[in-house]
Amino acid sequence: MKSRIPSFGQAMALALTFAAGALASGPAQAQGANWPQQKPIVFVVPFPAGGGTDAFARPLAVQLESQIGQRIVIENRGGAGGTVGASFAAKQAGDGYTFFIGAAHHAIAPALYPKLDYDIEKDFAPIGVVAQPPQVIVVNPKAVTAKDLKDFIAYAKQNPDKLNYGSAGNGTTHHLAGELFNILAGAKLTHVPYRGAGPAMQDLVSGHIQMMFDGLGSSAGQIEGGALRALAVAAPKRAAAFPDVPTAAEAGLAGYEVSTWYAMWAPKGAPAPVLARMTDELKKALAAPAVIEAWRKNGSDAPNLYGADFAKFVTAEIARWGDVVRKANVKLD
Repeated sequence: MKSRIPSFGQAMALALTFAAGALASGPAQAQGANWPQQKPIVFVVPFPAGGGTDAFARPLAVQLESQIGQRIVIENRGGAGGTVGASFAAKQAGDGYTFFIGAAHHAIAPALYPKLDYDIEKDFAPIGVVAQPPQVIVVNPKAVTAKDLKDFIAYAKQNPDKLNYGSAGNGTTHHLAGELFNILAGAKLTHVPYRGAGPAMQDLVSGHIQMMFDGLGSSAGQIEGGALRALAVAAPKRAAAFPDVPTAAEAGLAGYEVSTWYAMWAPKGAPAPVLARMTDELKKALAAPAVIEAWRKNGSDAPNLYGADFAKFVTAEIARWGDVVRKANVKLD
């Protein structure tokens, strides 16, 4: 069979086609190969410093800095259950120099904030889950005399509306964990929303509020130091870092399981090579001994959820928490 030799015009058309393809892919490939340049990388954290998200974002940034060789800046933008920071991050350029460190709260937000100006699934590129600590029921021992969960529930039922629990804001896992507790325990605790877990924790330790349903990561230090008493972890098994703290089921509240998670996204439009590189660097960072130890102390692990698998997980979480919001009939003020 004879091969067909293209005409001059056909050859020029092919050459132009290949040139156009090279121009289209060139910037992204070059950006991925050269990333990062001498420019800081920004991690947008949608809660104030000192909260659970911050507790994982900062040591992760330190580890990634050492791997990538570029400075990473934490930018805290709290408010409205993390949605203010998420909205800000969604509007940043998808150039590979801004990343969003969000949390389970952002899978709850769609059910509570129908007028959000961003979509966590459409306006961000999923990279991976950073940490997944269980939640823990903690009280100020000076304000609450109950030594275990059974006694606490009995007191709460006898004194409706007299116990206040703080949260990182309306619609966060801290908030819904309290609503679920009220349903299962038959109690009536009063919710006090803050602009982040950090400010709520400060008021809990100082005695302005009596308790929290907090991620173990941000409560661990206060539990170890004696400022807080842990009544139970809302998980199917005890936390390795706190083997003496029973699960909620062991303490008498069957069915009470709430975990939170923290994760990394990039604003939509970030070059594919940069996303692939950051995903690899995140995997490497979460396997680093210093990070593993830091996570262990915070009672957390790092599930193997990246890219498309992480995106499917977020979709499932949005459906799950939407169901909880409806059943608890949660309404924002």
